[in-house]
Amino acid sequence: MNKYIEKAKKEVQRWSGFSRTLTNPTTYSGVPREAIWKKNKATLWYYEPPVKNYSIPILLVYSIINQPDILDLDPENSLIQAFLDDGYEVYLLDFGIPGYEDRELTLNDYVTKYIEKGVGRVLTHSGADEISVMGFCLGGTLAAMHASVTDQPIKNLILSLTPIDFHVFPNFNRWKKPLTEKNTNFDPIFDSIGLIPSPFIEGGIRLITSPVYFSPYLSLLNRAYDDQYTMKWSRMNDWTKSHISISGAALKQLFNDFVRDNKLINGGLVIDEKDANLSNIKANLLVVGSQFDKLVPPEQIRPVMDLVSSKDKTFHMLKMGHASLSIDGKLPPYLSEWLSLRSHSTE
Repeated sequence: MNKYIEKAKKEVQRWSGFSRTLTNPTTYSGVPREAIWKKNKATLWYYEPPVKNYSIPILLVYSIINQPDILDLDPENSLIQAFLDDGYEVYLLDFGIPGYEDRELTLNDYVTKYIEKGVGRVLTHSGADEISVMGFCLGGTLAAMHASVTDQPIKNLILSLTPIDFHVFPNFNRWKKPLTEKNTNFDPIFDSIGLIPSPFIEGGIRLITSPVYFSPYLSLLNRAYDDQYTMKWSRMNDWTKSHISISGAALKQLFNDFVRDNKLINGGLVIDEKDANLSNIKANLLVVGSQFDKLVPPEQIRPVMDLVSSKDKTFHMLKMGHASLSIDGKLPPYLSEWLSLRSHSTE
């Protein structure tokens, strides 16, 4: 009889936790930080390590369609805290949420007006002679664009789950041809809308990754009696819904220059009158792909390995999804080992 009572109690606890998680928001103040530069909606954040072990700071560049909260999700799953614990000075370029007044903001603008300026601010603030840049998803695409035209001293470039070859759409091959034909012109639509609302962005992501979105809720129900798990689940679920608007000009350039013309692969991309050729990249390069990533499959990122001029380049394959940055309070070994060997120790 006792085992049935215990099982009933656990079921009550499970359903109570499930209901509580879906109705009560969780809060997390995050790692202490300081805003050292702002431009328009963007903010450059500085995170000071308890002990500085490396003289080369790292700048994190996140995507323009999601907020960067996943980099500091909770105390046990904070990539930023893990970098700090290893002794790196950490900077985060948060592009913010654009408004309708930013409808003319292009991808080139993100590179020249934000990343270029942000890198300069990091070098000045840290007093460093070189910098490491880590870009995530479309933030990595922008970081690669920047690295291909800049004269700034980028020592290490890390591209995490970053789309480079936009002609590869394994799940939408039948759509690709009609969408990318030369006579297809969506410019009037992008121009008239001006600012693409966040629900449209979320809908597009769902179409590619999870048209039927219920498995996370089954995962929650399965472990809803575990308070630590439900707290992490809630914050992750909030992040997955934190898509932000994108300017019509940025989406227009993304479609024309990348999806249709694939200029990062084929050439022809010009930024501030400079040829944005990936062969211009000479920084030490770490490219991270994911075997089970539906949004940015490995085929979209691996080609960069053959296009850069970097003598030191490494490709690492993960066995997880696009948003998986679970590190249990530490940097993933592949990242920790690679970066530490290419950063100057202060000892």
